[in-house]
Amino acid sequence: KPCPLCDEAMEVLEPYKKRFVLKEVDITLPENSAWYDKYKYDIPVFHLNGKFLMKHHVDIQKFEDQLMKLELQDD
Repeated sequence: KPCPLCDEAMEVLEPYKKRFVLKEVDITLPENSAWYDKYKYDIPVFHLNGKFLMKHHVDIQKFEDQLMKLELQDD
């Protein structure tokens, strides 16, 4: 619910929002219990194209590198 770490990550990703689709998952909801079991101590967690990318904070260099690789594949 209140998640300052998630809010901070969203601010860091704001300049990139036109380059990817962000899907937020509330791991406290019953239908997301598998995510809760896996990541309850590691939020926020980021997956890119279904693959784990990073957790705890945004590693902007890693994010940019992976995003660029995906964009180059789409060309």
